[in-house]
Amino acid sequence: MSNRIEALGSAALSLVRAGVELWRVYVSTIAGVMRGFSRRKDRRGHGGRARQSRAQSELVRQLHAIGNKSIVFIVITLGALGMVMTYQACLQLGRVTGDYSQVGSQLLRLIISDFGPTLTAMMLATRVGAGIAAEIGSMKVTEQIDALRMSGVLPIDYLIVPRFIACLVMMLMLAVLGSAVMYAAGGLTAKYSFGVNPNTFFDLSFIRPRHLVLFVVKCLAYGAAIPIVAGFCGLRARGSSEGVGWATTAAVIGSSFAVIVLDFILSASALWLTGGDL
Repeated sequence: MSNRIEALGSAALSLVRAGVELWRVYVSTIAGVMRGFSRRKDRRGHGGRARQSRAQSELVRQLHAIGNKSIVFIVITLGALGMVMTYQACLQLGRVTGDYSQVGSQLLRLIISDFGPTLTAMMLATRVGAGIAAEIGSMKVTEQIDALRMSGVLPIDYLIVPRFIACLVMMLMLAVLGSAVMYAAGGLTAKYSFGVNPNTFFDLSFIRPRHLVLFVVKCLAYGAAIPIVAGFCGLRARGSSEGVGWATTAAVIGSSFAVIVLDFILSASALWLTGGDL
């Protein structure tokens, strides 16, 4: 019995330590972003311009790695989900009432309020989160991060901040693109499978500003959570390739779980603020 209590207490302490370390990574990342903006305002001389150029080139590289390389993945996945959701909705309505007039408007509300940003974030958590953790974890186990510290470079600023900014920007853009493809694929499915009039399906009159605000807030929240959780897992890698594999797995699980928790919190908060009229 005492061994079980000791194991439970050890697990609880480890969880608390991990939470504190994750919070430190988050705070350090925000501080690194602020330092980056202050350096851009105060840069002087050839050295300052060179550092700024390197930072910009790294940011561009991360924007390409996170955004451009994820476009096909996001488009195919969300397009297929939009087709399946619309087909199932029309199929069930056809069995009950046969009225398809509300399918398009309600699907659009669901896409903007939840499915668009959340499904995009889940896809990025698997692809981008794993990549970030693997890259940083490899640097950690090969002592490259220690070399950065010895060179006077803050690892958070060099490794996580560019990915953080890139993920914020690209999460929003990919969510917009994925949502548009999801809605368009649903409209084509409704038209060619059930004969729904496109003018009826593509009805934007039910969309309110609060839906768009929730869409942007979720995109920014997910875009901030994924690189921080993945970077945190990469920084905790130990040993050799086995430690990198553990960090990659933990990053995918942790990023996906963070997206689910944030989705619940933000959706519940939005329902409470709007009095249930979301």
